[in-house]
Amino acid sequence: MNSRGRFDAKAVYALLVLAGIIGIVFYWRVGVEDIPGDYNVKKGNYRLEDGLFEQAVSEFSQALDKNPDHVQAHLGLAITYMQMNRLDDARAEFDKTIALAPDLAAAYANLGILYDRTGKYQLALDNYRKALALDPEILEGPGWLWRFMHNVEERPPTVADRIVYLEAELKKPPEERVLRIQEQDKQQRMYKVDD
Repeated sequence: MNSRGRFDAKAVYALLVLAGIIGIVFYWRVGVEDIPGDYNVKKGNYRLEDGLFEQAVSEFSQALDKNPDHVQAHLGLAITYMQMNRLDDARAEFDKTIALAPDLAAAYANLGILYDRTGKYQLALDNYRKALALDPEILEGPGWLWRFMHNVEERPPTVADRIVYLEAELKKPPEERVLRIQEQDKQQRMYKVDD
């Protein structure tokens, strides 16, 4: 016999189990980090990908407050500053990233992009080559799933593509060089270390 005034013990038990699962997931997402600041770095990367640069800066900065030597926070902050056209700040963060992790190919690839954007093509090439030497897989660029999720039909140019292009253009006389094509330059992706 079940009246409207009585509670169902099974429903209460199910709600308690659901609340427990939600609590565990929340604790795992927020309370457990391999490295202090990891959670903020993940959030910062999401904000960066969504073009919410001020929020990304906030998340990466919070990660650095927790852990001043967090390599991915410095890298994320550098990339974000570069996207915001705060190039001096970006350069400083790339320098910090490389000082902390001198073998991180993504840092050199992105520093190459920074130099590329500022017209320092030989420095861009040097950094692209360093990235490639450290991690040949950086050649691959984003996979089909990333392109699908970001509605990108064609594969964006990779570090290797840019090296070939710059080398060919720099061999030409200065008046014949085409080193910037704004439409194509916008397609060049940033390089992060996947979560």
